[in-house]
Amino acid sequence: MNVSVVIPALNEEEPIAGVVRECLATKIPSEIIVVDNGSDDRTAERAREAGARVGTARRGYGRACAAGVRSVSPACEIIVFLDGDGSDCPELMPRLVDPIARGDYDFTIGSRTRGQREPGSMNFQQVFAGRLAGWLMSILYGVRYTDMGPFRAIRRDALEKLLMREETYGWNLEMQMKAARSGLRILEVPVNHRCRAGGISKVSGTVRGTFVAGARIIATFLRIVSSKL
Repeated sequence: MNVSVVIPALNEEEPIAGVVRECLATKIPSEIIVVDNGSDDRTAERAREAGARVGTARRGYGRACAAGVRSVSPACEIIVFLDGDGSDCPELMPRLVDPIARGDYDFTIGSRTRGQREPGSMNFQQVFAGRLAGWLMSILYGVRYTDMGPFRAIRRDALEKLLMREETYGWNLEMQMKAARSGLRILEVPVNHRCRAGGISKVSGTVRGTFVAGARIIATFLRIVSSKL
């Protein structure tokens, strides 16, 4: 099947080329789209040099992901998302893509909490938030997640039906909630997780980043629970 990889990136000059090359080494994607989310360094240049097609989006994680989705080729059947900081492990992409390509699932998500984590790669708040959100969604929709990790794959036509709206940090949660509510065939698989290869985390790197991300995730959860879209 035709696979596109979407990588949102904000000031990831140091790791982004390595991430793109690791994705290419799997020989799975037909294209890699790096969405520069308002960087003030050479993220776009480094990504392009490594072999990615580069797009742009205003700041906001969800905006970057949505811009990448709009940019995939017409032939794309599966979209893979991962972060540009080097913390995800592209060599594990078959775990996410193969179950969809076989026609067994519509949406696969990599669980960092079920895989092998490099010490320091996730803080307590991230682990707790993923498990809490998963527990709440199991009550609401009968689908149990253990993480809200960025490394995931979904059929393109299934994603389009979810009508994604979130523009910031709640994008991943919105996708998981709407996928569960829509009855998509969902598989969670363990994936390994590393410390970021460069730069500073926009979420866990600062107290403000952690607070803002948490607030957006809570707002997204409440919005999805109370709406039909």
